[in-house]
Amino acid sequence: MWKRRGPVMALKTWSTGRKIALLGVVCALAGGGGAFAAAAPGLAQSTISSEAGSPARTTPGLAVPVVAPAELAVTPADGAEQVNPAAPVSLKVTNGRIDRVALTSDDGDAVDGTQSADGSAWTSTGNLKFNTRYSYTYSVLDGAGRTTDSTREFTTVSTANEADAAIYPLDGMKVGVAQPLQIVFSEPVLNRDAVEKAIKITSTSGQVGAFHWFNKNTVRYRPKDFWTANSTITMDMKLFGVGLGNGQVGNFNKTVTIRIGDKKVAVADAEAHTFSVSINGRPAGKWPATMGDKRFPSARGYLVLMEQHRVEHMDASTIGLKPGDPAYYGQLDVNYATRLTPSGEFIHQATDSAMPYIGKKNLSHGCIGLGPDGAKWVFDHMTTGDVVQVVNTEGEYANFDDGYGDWNIPWAKYAN
Repeated sequence: MWKRRGPVMALKTWSTGRKIALLGVVCALAGGGGAFAAAAPGLAQSTISSEAGSPARTTPGLAVPVVAPAELAVTPADGAEQVNPAAPVSLKVTNGRIDRVALTSDDGDAVDGTQSADGSAWTSTGNLKFNTRYSYTYSVLDGAGRTTDSTREFTTVSTANEADAAIYPLDGMKVGVAQPLQIVFSEPVLNRDAVEKAIKITSTSGQVGAFHWFNKNTVRYRPKDFWTANSTITMDMKLFGVGLGNGQVGNFNKTVTIRIGDKKVAVADAEAHTFSVSINGRPAGKWPATMGDKRFPSARGYLVLMEQHRVEHMDASTIGLKPGDPAYYGQLDVNYATRLTPSGEFIHQATDSAMPYIGKKNLSHGCIGLGPDGAKWVFDHMTTGDVVQVVNTEGEYANFDDGYGDWNIPWAKYAN
């Protein structure tokens, strides 16, 4: 019996001993390499670095998942040219956050910006300058803290594509009730709707007007009827960055405030040879007049007073007259001259040779000649934007670019 049981006992002892030996090997490995060694013996000799200190990976590791790379959306593009200086510079980050941003011009001016609370977006504030190169440097962190630095450059709209404008009346002027608001652009305007939307015009009287384009560069604005006396008009123009068309971009924002005076309306009657004025609907004066003869009839309709000169020099050659012509008057100076048209029609004191004919006959070259008292009254009491209605004349309406003939255009046509 003992001989038979010996091998059995030996077999059990060998089997148990083998299990102990295997466990010893496993414990030795676990002690040397930790849990990673037990799971993956091939990593026992490698060091696991932090994700922040590692390059971005596109495949997951054995224990640490992939950190999605930061994705950027940057405007304008690197190397962009003719960038609108009114367009904001922006940086948006997905799977990360913005650490810092610096936007500077070549001459060293820094551009401010605002960053979102979560650090995912940055946008410039304020307008850039025309014809300027900008450097756009930023640093972005991904979810693991890795940093990506980058610098981009772009240039704004060149001087050749920069559009300015002349505005009349000037800011702070006081004008009469018939004065249209005029903007003359330095470049042709093709996008008229965009320009009109960028100009907000309000009046304390609540009057609403309309724009009328006389050519590609010139637009005016007036209400259906004369401006309300003693009201105030505000022109709020946000034209910086507005595309005029053909690559031209507006270069200014401006607010202009204009005061309207009393309603002063004159009527010059070429048949009755009179000139009468009312102020706010009440008669203010009436004087005898001489106006344009049959060869040079005074322009008809509404004429808006433009400027005044105590003495104005006149030259017959400017209206095509030469020595030998019966109407030639050479050169002379007239007193108390109030301009009605750029082409040369004035209200002024009649010349000594014409004085006997005022109130009796028309013999001027289109001007309204008054006696010394009447001419001086107009000079002293009427001003830019006041209006004269010329009636019973054979003359045509003054051309749109020969003064302000806006009130001679029917409202339905003007507003379209």
